Amino acid sequence: MSGGSAPHLDLNAEGLRTCIIAAQWHEVVMNGLIGGATLACEQAGSTYELIQVPGAFELPLGAQLAARSGRFDALIALGVVIRGGTPHFEYVCSAATQGLLRVGLDSQIPIGFGLLTVDSEQEALDRAGLADSPQDKGSEAVGAALSMALLARDTFALTGSSTATGFR
Repeated sequence: MSGGSAPHLDLNAEGLRTCIIAAQWHEVVMNGLIGGATLACEQAGSTYELIQVPGAFELPLGAQLAARSGRFDALIALGVVIRGGTPHFEYVCSAATQGLLRVGLDSQIPIGFGLLTVDSEQEALDRAGLADSPQDKGSEAVGAALSMALLARDTFALTGSSTATGFR
């Protein structure tokens, strides 16, 4: 557990468009992650859309579809995988992580990584951004993605490029 050492980011993301891609497994945890992510978008001034995919394994394709739409400056991937007694955990976590990395690098659209990979449901609840959760990984994922989107926008504006993302 990171122990709450995430940086506090005070962002002005007015004009940026965000897509939150959320898995549907573990409803209570996901409601917390989505709540934290949407609130963080609102506080930063970014508009957002929410799309849902069946599970964590489908997050990369959902992110790729959102990236290819050309409508978003930042993507937020939210999900939870809880370790069980089979190797399924490792396969799903690895595939989702590598897939999201690939989408981000290929599209040049920042992706906030809000995929919880935990050993127990309690660990997921502790990170879900619920009223009694010590951490809010949905909000943290938004902060990271919007920070990178602002960096891309400002960096590309300085070089004279008209867009900061690859699929436009």
